[in-house]
Amino acid sequence: MSSPVKRRLTGQHHGDLRNALLRAALDLVAEHGPHGFTLAGASRRAGVSVAAPYKHFADRETLLAELATTGYREQRKRFAAAVATGGEPAEQLASFASAYVRFAAEEPALFDITFHAGLDKSRFADLAAAGDEVAGLLLPIARELTADADDAYDLLLRIAGAAHGLAEFFRQGLFGAGSETLTETEEKAARTARAITRPK
Repeated sequence: MSSPVKRRLTGQHHGDLRNALLRAALDLVAEHGPHGFTLAGASRRAGVSVAAPYKHFADRETLLAELATTGYREQRKRFAAAVATGGEPAEQLASFASAYVRFAAEEPALFDITFHAGLDKSRFADLAAAGDEVAGLLLPIARELTADADDAYDLLLRIAGAAHGLAEFFRQGLFGAGSETLTETEEKAARTARAITRPK
């Protein structure tokens, strides 16, 4: 699956400097993690001067925040498609958990930026809003299974936390490798979500 960040055209001239820098940063994060790149490194990767990023980004965190916003928006798109498959709320949340694992597997750099870059959302309104949109999609589903809003948030947090942990285990190779392992991990996440929403 192609990344939500547009791939840069080859050549030295960039008609879209912003996107070229975002693509370069995403590639560097994929190679070195969210703390393993600098604006200067992104500039070199994009083939532009080290001063070029400051035309679009105030600092390294501003660039990361834009990528993290993209990450949240891609998650919302995927999660919306997953829960739209229908079924009762517990099954919708199981589908969400499965989609969470697949997002982490298919978009590891965006996943790392979104969750491991240590960004302060209070600095970036678009990033905070994108995160809220994900919660706004899922909380109403959880609310159908609980007595009040606080319980719904707690339920969603437990399901997301379990899916996040399984995604991390998968990426660390604890379950093996290959497409079959990804499918099995998705199924583990769905089963765990069902166990949380339907305790015996």
